[in-house]
Amino acid sequence: MRRLLLFLLLAAALATGCTPRSEGRIVYGLTLNPTGIDPHINASSELGIPLTSVYDTLVYQDPQTGGFVPGLAERWEVSADGQVYTFYLRRGVKFHDGTPFNAEAVRFNLERITNPDLASQKARFMLGPFERAEVVDEYTIRIVMSEPYAPLLDSLSQVYLAMASPAAIQKWGLEYQLHQTGTGPFIFAEFVPGDHLTLRPNPDYAWGPRVYQHKTAQLAEIEFRFFTDAATRAPALESGEADVMGEVPPLDAVRLQKNPNFRIQPVPIPGLSLVYFMNVTRPPLDDLRVRQALIYGTDRQVIVSTVFQGTSPVACGPLTAVTFGYDPAVCQFYPYDPSRAATLLEEAGWKDTDGDGIRDRNGQPLTLDLYLMGWGYLPDIVQLMASQWAQLGINVNMQKVTYPEALQIAKDGTHHLLPFSSSGTDPHILRTFFYSQARFNWSKVNDPELDGWLDEAARLFDRNQRAALYSRIQNRIMEQALVIPIRDYVNLNGVNNRVQGLRFDAQGWFPWLIDVTVQQ
Repeated sequence: MRRLLLFLLLAAALATGCTPRSEGRIVYGLTLNPTGIDPHINASSELGIPLTSVYDTLVYQDPQTGGFVPGLAERWEVSADGQVYTFYLRRGVKFHDGTPFNAEAVRFNLERITNPDLASQKARFMLGPFERAEVVDEYTIRIVMSEPYAPLLDSLSQVYLAMASPAAIQKWGLEYQLHQTGTGPFIFAEFVPGDHLTLRPNPDYAWGPRVYQHKTAQLAEIEFRFFTDAATRAPALESGEADVMGEVPPLDAVRLQKNPNFRIQPVPIPGLSLVYFMNVTRPPLDDLRVRQALIYGTDRQVIVSTVFQGTSPVACGPLTAVTFGYDPAVCQFYPYDPSRAATLLEEAGWKDTDGDGIRDRNGQPLTLDLYLMGWGYLPDIVQLMASQWAQLGINVNMQKVTYPEALQIAKDGTHHLLPFSSSGTDPHILRTFFYSQARFNWSKVNDPELDGWLDEAARLFDRNQRAALYSRIQNRIMEQALVIPIRDYVNLNGVNNRVQGLRFDAQGWFPWLIDVTVQQ
């Protein structure tokens, strides 16, 4: 009789789209299996999904207002010249290993991040012109910059600059990523690379920021598993193998929305839209008219509707519409107009002189080298783009490459077009891609005036002044046709309806798991 009862319970659970799970426990699906997850070293967004709950940051960004609220720092002051930030820290905070959090711990963390031997992929860049950290007293820390740097609070609110236990780092050394120790609402309980990562509640947590809705964690355990194959994500939800899953494929998201046991929770991601950088130094893209023709000749609405099933907005410029400083005026540039595109190509001297359907000039066909990575539906997008451009007499040589290969191609400047997107709540992200000396200047732009605006915008603390200057920057980028915008990134999270209270931080990627509850 007992076996029959258990069988019936299991069958009922499967019918409702979930398998039996212990009370207060969920499985969260990760879509990338990163090679490293130390937030001070590594750069993937995926590491922040679990680690945002392991660590606290000095400040937090309120997703509703965009403003910054106290975290491990109760309050802060910025000097009149914008070069010195003084943080007054919370007392009574302890790391998960029982050691105290104080100003010395902050100094240790910042010096670790800025140590060249650490080879930080992202955190060091986020600190900008960091010069040094000074301990004023046990609970006061002073951060000195070599020049004013307005994005610092934004940087300090992110998991990449979270506060880790100095004792744990010193104890574990190179193995610290397997034993991460913060002050957050969850404890890093177990990590088996490539298999799973487990978090359990921090019973001593009593210092959460006001953006949290609960004082302590509501779940008894969270297990993260890796679902790198997009085709496995929706089935994992439907079978009960996972309760939450990020980056559900658009077609699966449309289907899941019709299932009463699940919901799709879309989260718009601030930062750089999915764009195709155009190399302005390599002919024929050294001609503004050709670059403009490519944008006019790209039916972005068809691409977004076809590939993303309408789950993402069409991008108008380099910044997504939910990013601070975004200027909707960029939507006035380059509406789909194949006739205008053809006219521009004719004016640039590209005509089909031999009737083979491909434009040519001086005996050379109009062929573009487009490199793409395999993620983010880039192959599907490129197929549609190439088809649209073929109607204009443009031939596309498509080559799929790895990310390291793409970095080398961009460095060498052998591309015509390369795609990329990146997340970030501060428009300072534009400097990463459009400053003449920036590593990711894949359009190879060299505009001294644009460089000056990007430098000035980082030094301005008035939000209205910053927004006005970033508006000018966005318009310059589109006037010069440096990129082909495609879509604003939206993370489609599939969620079992028994999971309640799932909210995400201002970055859009990182959940505040302290507030998650489970309905039994």
